[in-house]
Amino acid sequence: MTLNGTYTVNAPAQTVWNMLMDPDTLARVTPGITSLERIDADNFKAVAEVKFGPVGGAFSGNLKISDRKEPEHFTLEIQQNSKIGNANAVVHLNMKALSASQTEVSFEGDVKLSGMLATMGGRVVTPVANLLSKQFFEALEKEVAAA
Repeated sequence: MTLNGTYTVNAPAQTVWNMLMDPDTLARVTPGITSLERIDADNFKAVAEVKFGPVGGAFSGNLKISDRKEPEHFTLEIQQNSKIGNANAVVHLNMKALSASQTEVSFEGDVKLSGMLATMGGRVVTPVANLLSKQFFEALEKEVAAA
């Protein structure tokens, strides 16, 4: 399954970068995250509660930040396991300054699902992924406005 999208955040690219690199902020703006614990500079242990249609689950696993080019680009490598299936993803995020106070954030990634999640298919998972992406950027925008 492929994820992609673009969102304009009303903040400078460096501000967006700093917020996305801060584990506390990232945990607050990411839908479903109940715990995000830093292991080292690039690796985190993450726990999330996510609902896919009628099925929900607690996911736990690892999140790694790689390929950093501040404040323009980084890659998230995500590996999450649950009773309803596993998700492995590589998502590339790009920040492009549109002006001194606006940044375009684009993302593109590939997600591999297994277990019950895979059997549900894109018909159920894709709308949930799109909703979670929208919620993430709306929460990031609120975090920027509050800062």
